[in-house]
Formats: sequence, structure tokens, C-alpha cells
Amino acid sequence: MQLVRQNEKSVTKRCRTVCAVLAALLVAAAASGCADGAREQAAGRDEPASPAAGQPGAAARPGAGAAEARAERLKRAQAARAAAAKKWGLAKVPLAAPAPPAQKPRITTREGFEVEGGETLPPVFTTVPTEERIVFLTMDDGAEKDPELLRMMTELKIPYSAFLSDYVVSDDYGYFKDMQARGVTLSNHTLNHRYLPGLSAAEQRREICGEQEKIEKYFGKRPTLFRPPYGNYNGDTLRAAKSCGIKAVPLWAAEAFPDHMEWREWDRDLHPGDIVLTHFRGREDWGGSMADMIRNVMKAITDKGYAVARLEDYV
Repeated sequence: MQLVRQNEKSVTKRCRTVCAVLAALLVAAAASGCADGAREQAAGRDEPASPAAGQPGAAARPGAGAAEARAERLKRAQAARAAAAKKWGLAKVPLAAPAPPAQKPRITTREGFEVEGGETLPPVFTTVPTEERIVFLTMDDGAEKDPELLRMMTELKIPYSAFLSDYVVSDDYGYFKDMQARGVTLSNHTLNHRYLPGLSAAEQRREICGEQEKIEKYFGKRPTLFRPPYGNYNGDTLRAAKSCGIKAVPLWAAEAFPDHMEWREWDRDLHPGDIVLTHFRGREDWGGSMADMIRNVMKAITDKGYAVARLEDYV
């Protein structure tokens, strides 16, 4: 009987030990389940879950390193831009444009700029629909080939678009090839910069489609944007442009010179999405260099709280 009593005590002791272990395991499982549940709830909210204590990554939130690296890159880029602005004599550091939209906005012809039957023709516009405080800088013809402009725009990282006429470009295709290599899109401004409404439909087609062929031959890519000389066009112009691959006809809302700005709108101001025109010109034509023009137009743009964005990202 004594032995039995000793066995009963031993069994009771072992039972207590096993029960304690089981209870500990149950508590651990419950804690793990809660942690997993918290992570699942966070995932359902599209939020990164915080790792449970003792798990890998518990000391740092996932993605923190990437965010810090991006912030550091932006800081360095802004410092480089500030140094470039000082070097090139800009009054203020140009503002950085926001990231372009994932989907380009729908472009339509501006009211009052329509032609008969134009519903299926390339849209003619002066402003890109956007709520961002951005404008677009464009340069016409190609007469002045200032190497300082290429260096300046590259170092300042200011995007711009070139609309070329072959009669002034053909003496130095290499200059514009260099420009293209720096990320500038080369678009169509006709072969000879003629007043298109005064030409027949066939003559207009030769001017527009002939320039398409020249740009494709020398720069490897057929343009999709076209600007008529002087901003003048008619239905034949747009039909000819469409026939050789043109998708849109950007005109302008403001024009830049080395010493002043000219405005299309009554309020003489910039608006989100406005297209700014200038020309490849030098001191012989307008009393200043292209660098002078850039300093002037960037002062106007930056003073008004706008950044310059890349037209082809939106059109």
C-alpha cells in the first residue's frame, strides 16, 4: 500500500509537470496566433506589418532603408541643381517637376481652334490638361546651334522639346543628334518654314511629310508631334499631318525672349499645363544668347511657382 501511495505521488507530480508544459505551449501558441492575426490585419489594410519581438527585422520597419536612400538621392539631386543654377547665373533654383502621370491625359482641340471635320484629326492645343503646377518648354526651327545651351540644360536638368525645320538644321545635323542623345525629343516644324494655309494640299503634304522623312533618316525616329510655322494651319494642314503619322499639334500659351515674355492669354500669366515657346536664336536676332533667354524664362517660371516638365510624358 505504501508503494501504491508513493506511485500516486509520483504520478501526480509528473501530471503537474506535463500540465505546466502544455499550458506554456498553449500560451505561446495563442501569442503567436495574435501576432499572426495582427500581421494579417495589417496586410488587409495594405500596411506593412511590424515583426513580432524576437523575429528578424523587429528593430527596423520594412522599407525604411529604401525611403532613406530615396530621400538622400533627392537631397543630392537638389544640391546639384542648386550648384548648377549658381554656375549658370539663374536667379533661383528651378523647381523639380512631379513624376509624370501613369496615364497621359486626353488631349482635345482648344475651343476656337477647330477646323471643319476636325473631330478625327490631330488635336490643336496650347495647354495640356493637368492640375499640377507645371509648364512645358519648347524651341522652334534650329537656326542657332549654341553648344552652351546643351551644357546648360543638361546640367540644370531642365527638359525641353525641339521642333525642327530642315532648311536651318541641315548644315549641322550633329548638333541635334547630340541634343537627342541628351534626352530631347525632336519634332516636326516643316521642311522650309512656309506659311502653310497659302499652299495647296499637296504642297503642305510635301512640307510636313518631307520633314517627317528627314527626321527619321537623320535621327532614327519619326515624330508624332508637329507645330505649323507661325501657328497657322487649316484643314489641309491637319489632314496632311495625320497622313504621315502626326498625333497632336501643340501650339503655345506664352513665348520667351532674353528680355521679356509675351502672352496669349488676357491675364498675362502662366497656368497649369501651359506650353511655352521660344526659338533657336542668338545675339544677331534678338540681342541676347540662348543662355540669356533660359535665365529669363526660368525666372518667370520659378517666380510664379511652376516647374518645367517633359511634354512627351503628357502628350
